[in-house]
Amino acid sequence: MKAVTPALGKTHAGLGVGTSVWRVLPDADAVARAAAQLIIETAADAIAHRGWFRLVLAGGRTPEAAYHLLAHQSADWEKWEFFFGDERCLPVDHVERNSLMAERVLLSQVPITPDRVHAIAAERGAEAAAASYARILAMAVPFDLVLLGVGEDGHTASLFPGRTLDSDAWTVPVYDAPKPPPERVSLGLKALRSAGQLLVLVTGATKREALRGWWAGDALPIARVCQGHKVTLLLDEDANPLGTEDPA
Repeated sequence: MKAVTPALGKTHAGLGVGTSVWRVLPDADAVARAAAQLIIETAADAIAHRGWFRLVLAGGRTPEAAYHLLAHQSADWEKWEFFFGDERCLPVDHVERNSLMAERVLLSQVPITPDRVHAIAAERGAEAAAASYARILAMAVPFDLVLLGVGEDGHTASLFPGRTLDSDAWTVPVYDAPKPPPERVSLGLKALRSAGQLLVLVTGATKREALRGWWAGDALPIARVCQGHKVTLLLDEDANPLGTEDPA
C-alpha cells in the first residue's frame, strides 16, 4: 500500500472494505483539505490520460468545506464534468438542495459552462427525476471519482438501511427517507460502482458506530456500495471506530 505523507495522517488498510485506504486526520478541516487535494490530483491524472474528469458530488458539511477549497485551486476546469449522488425533491432554489449548495460554493466560482453540470431535476418528483437522470448516467459512465458521506445509520447518498438495493439500478426514486424531506432521488448501485474510485468522507463522533458496523460486516448501504471497490476513506479522530488502536 502506498504510504501517506504526514500531512494526510495515518493510513489504515485491510478493514473489510475491499481495496481500501483509511486515513485518520485530526479534525473535519483536515479531512476537507485532504479531500480537496485528492480530488485535484485525481482530476489531473484523469485529464492527462483521457482528456476529461467526471466527478460525482455529495452534500453535507465536510464536502461543502472541500468545495470551498477547490474553488480556489488552479485546474483545467473546462475539462471537468459534474454529477450529483443524490438530491432532495424540493424546488430548485430551496436552501437544502445539494445542487444549490454546490453552485454557490464551487460551480459559480470556477470557469465552467452550464453544459458540464448535470443536476438532478428532483423538483419534478422522485419517479420522473430518477428516470430522466438514469438516461443521463447511462451516457456518462464511468465516473472517475464519486464523493460519498456516511450517515449515523450507515446510509450513503440517499440509499437507506432496510431497503432492497438493486445492483442493476442506475438511479433510485426514494419516497420514505427517514429524515425530511421523505422524497428524494439517489444514484443506484450500478452508477455508484461504475466509478474508478470512491472517496468517502466521515467526520464526527455520531458516525463512529456506523463505521464500526461497516467494518464488522453489517448490511449497511455504505458497505454494499463499497464492497470490493477501490475506496479511500478520510475520517477525523472523532469518527475513528478504532480509537487509539491500530488495525490488525
